[in-house]
Amino acid sequence: QLQASGGGLVQAGGSLRLSCTTSRRTSSSHVMGWFLQPPGKEREFVAAINWYAGTTLYADSVKGRFTISRDNAKNTLYLQMNSLKPEDTAVYYCAATERAYWSSTWPANINSYAYWGQGTLVTVSS
Repeated sequence: QLQASGGGLVQAGGSLRLSCTTSRRTSSSHVMGWFLQPPGKEREFVAAINWYAGTTLYADSVKGRFTISRDNAKNTLYLQMNSLKPEDTAVYYCAATERAYWSSTWPANINSYAYWGQGTLVTVSS
């Protein structure tokens, strides 16, 4: 139900915008997020957004460089990535949860999300 796209190869310092479309947007999907998984490493939090209020949360490593946003009419989640670094290279996943009551902690927890997209590969060359 979640389809991520927009990955590719980019040079360091460049930009990419990832998209995540939902084939079945549920009114109860209060929070959506992006996670990344570098080769051979664990999946980790990037950013999350409260779908209705627009409140956002970012990992320290991407603050000031990445922006998460959503388009309610298109049921699409975005991740604008600027000033990309080689260490941003990873498969990026979008995720959704029906959990409500936004806070500054649980949206960063991978276990908070029940629905996952298939991932899109971002490769940043030096």
